[in-house]
Amino acid sequence: MGYTSEMDSQAPCVEPGGFLKTPVIRGKNPKENGPEMSYADLIETTGRVNDFLNAGSILSWDARTMMPRSGAESRSKQLATLAVAARNLLCSDEMKRALEGAEAEVAGKPQDSPEARIVAQVREAIDYHERIPTELLRRKTELGAAAHEVWAEAREKADFSIFAPALTTMVEISREMAQALGYEDHPYDALMYRFEPGMTVAKLNPLFERLREGMLPLVRGIAETEKPRSDFLFRDYPVDRQMAFALKMAKRIGYDTARGRLDTTVHPFEISFTRDDVRITTRVSRNYMPMSLFGALHEAGHAMYEQNVDPVYTRTPLATDLISLYAVGGVSFGAHESQSRLWENHVGRSRAFWSNHFGDIQAAYPGLLDDVSEEEFYRAINRSEPSFIRVEADELTYDFHIMLRAELEAKMVDGSLEVADLPAAWNAAMKEYLGLDVPDDAQGVLQDVHWSSGQIGTFCNYTIGNIMAAQLFDTATSENPGIQTALDGADYAPLRDWLTDKVCQHGRRYTRDELLTNATGRTLDPEPYIAHLTRKYSDIYALA
Repeated sequence: MGYTSEMDSQAPCVEPGGFLKTPVIRGKNPKENGPEMSYADLIETTGRVNDFLNAGSILSWDARTMMPRSGAESRSKQLATLAVAARNLLCSDEMKRALEGAEAEVAGKPQDSPEARIVAQVREAIDYHERIPTELLRRKTELGAAAHEVWAEAREKADFSIFAPALTTMVEISREMAQALGYEDHPYDALMYRFEPGMTVAKLNPLFERLREGMLPLVRGIAETEKPRSDFLFRDYPVDRQMAFALKMAKRIGYDTARGRLDTTVHPFEISFTRDDVRITTRVSRNYMPMSLFGALHEAGHAMYEQNVDPVYTRTPLATDLISLYAVGGVSFGAHESQSRLWENHVGRSRAFWSNHFGDIQAAYPGLLDDVSEEEFYRAINRSEPSFIRVEADELTYDFHIMLRAELEAKMVDGSLEVADLPAAWNAAMKEYLGLDVPDDAQGVLQDVHWSSGQIGTFCNYTIGNIMAAQLFDTATSENPGIQTALDGADYAPLRDWLTDKVCQHGRRYTRDELLTNATGRTLDPEPYIAHLTRKYSDIYALA
């Protein structure tokens, strides 16, 4: 959801350099503006924020699945109105009075109790949003609307120079945003905080370096081997059969269609309107069947996170991201991505899964896979081949796309990379990481929409999700051998129950690292992910 210029009339108080001081409350003290309020009042008031966000989510779902194109302009204003209403209520005197009453009421509770965490998260969210000057938000929102069309034209013509002026301004605005929010070491840290609290450039760089160290030998080794057969994935697969099979498999792993539905869209997504209405989408190509299937499994993973949040947390800050203003229960974007990548890759692309379900897919497409063996199918859906386009990348090469983007973003934000030099830096990184010579800007620096709308700071979430997925899956199956035995027998309930117990039910109660430590005994650890990729691709490609 976006913002418009119609923000709260209370201007934030920002020191030179952008670091937050104690916000100045215009007029009377909140306590003097009405009767004292309680924790129950805080829950009710934040519940109304959640209602605004869910209403916006419904409009967003409709815009991406059902809405006629001509409704786009009006819909953008409707979404902005709801986002502004949510932000204004969050920063209102009413909310502050409720927060003060709640803080006094829960003062004696343990720091990690749901009540204490709710109070702390509301306080943090108010402080966060009051740091951002209204004029800065207005400029970013207006540029985001205009820059999208400029980006689309530049991409169509494969000409970065068309988009460069708008991106230059967006980067400047992002720098101002970082200064307004405040940071200790690097301005990019402030921008990542919205999506992945606690992640910094200082933490991200060694993480990426370890992944490169573990993954580049695999990529280079595979380049010297014979490629698996995959022609059968590109046959003519009827759309209706693809949707039926994708939904069947999503339900098979545990997606509850009594509280959800599957639709088609251009770019797959999951969206929730509380845990009792969680919808998923997938993308269908008649001549490339895996797209619809793995899109549905991926989004089902996201959906099961939301569907299994503790029902007590519904409409509370433990199921509402008040920093990003999204009605989601995941503790971070990376944590959410961990669930989708786990179910898509560790389960849906596993040998055990297709040992159990290859007969199902053959039956779903009569005659189309009769000349294909189970082993050939498994190898084909897991083949690794460097590609220009991120969203089409395989499990092994995908993270190189993420590293490239995050590293370039950080350099643009700190000023060490000029926007004009971005295409050359992009192309050099693609050559270094994947051995590819980028043919044009459309297949290179212009392929993602994120920068046009100002989503600078979000790319790291995808790799963090991959690392978390492997860490969680490794712990679940090693400490509970019955989970793997169940997966071998096509029983997905034990794994789903373990994830619900360790991850999903807690919503936003714990930080990402607290969640990982409680579940696996350690914070973010790339080693299980590297081990997973090494085992899998060494087996598929017979690497030494």
